[in-house]
Amino acid sequence: LIENSIRPLALGRKNYLFAGSHKGAQRAAMMYSFFASCKYAGVNPWEWLADVLGRIGAHPVNRLEELLPERWAEKQGGGL
Repeated sequence: LIENSIRPLALGRKNYLFAGSHKGAQRAAMMYSFFASCKYAGVNPWEWLADVLGRIGAHPVNRLEELLPERWAEKQGGGL
């Protein structure tokens, strides 16, 4: 179970080599982290991303943690 849970991270490391730039690799790693957080919280990552991208521009900076997958799921009434 442990090996299977970290397999995407190992694959991601290889993919980061071909991200085009260091910043591109950092952004890809950030998205992998967000999607792993969605999986952990039982949140559909595409629903979460669509909702958050639509709201983030008007969301107060001091409350950005509310948009993280676990907190987002609480406000939506649960995960998947």
